[in-house]
Amino acid sequence: MTKHEETILIVEDDAQIRNYIAYILKQEGFPYLTAGTAQGAMSTLVSQRVDVMILDLGLPDFDGMEVIAKVREWSELPIIVVSARDQDREKAAALDAGADDYLSKPFSATELLARIRVLIRHLYKSRGNPVQPILSVGDLSIDLGKRQVYLKAEPLHVTPMEYNLLSLLFKNMGKVLTTQYIIKEVYGVGYGTDTQALRALMAGLRRKIEPVPAKPRYILTEIGVGYRLVDE
Repeated sequence: MTKHEETILIVEDDAQIRNYIAYILKQEGFPYLTAGTAQGAMSTLVSQRVDVMILDLGLPDFDGMEVIAKVREWSELPIIVVSARDQDREKAAALDAGADDYLSKPFSATELLARIRVLIRHLYKSRGNPVQPILSVGDLSIDLGKRQVYLKAEPLHVTPMEYNLLSLLFKNMGKVLTTQYIIKEVYGVGYGTDTQALRALMAGLRRKIEPVPAKPRYILTEIGVGYRLVDE
């Protein structure tokens, strides 16, 4: 008996890994479908209901990056990349192409399921449960309607740029955002690729919201890729 309604598509050509992921999902009560090729994945997506896709990049017919690009032409389907390509540039490229998350092999069942749950929460918000005007994590909260940040229920003064950065992270809570994506969203498409200003902005924001800025509690650095607001 399944405990969840969300169907997960596993796209992985390695039968051992595909079966391992299927076992994890079955134990957790998720219905799932499988595909061993990019073409098989696309056929499944157009013929079956799929709520989340777990995608390997190293497929035998097409690269997984091409699958992401094709899916993003017509769908906002949540995509978790699971790949042995653990270099930072590969992770950033997959996220910039439209993947929602990235897990490097090997990975634990706990970590995979946590990432799936984050995407499912975002999925339901986008399907008609509007994002609440006040979002919270721990003692930190943001009122999107009033453009006000609170720490331990007390109003916190932040600059307009700090607010824009924090609101972007809150709207994507639990998701890794690449440095270049953040720069584009916060500073605009014409700003360029210089990360120095973003690092300075992040440092200033952390000094205001983090109990110990050198050991962040809320905004975590994904080294070589970007940043992520924790999701509790």
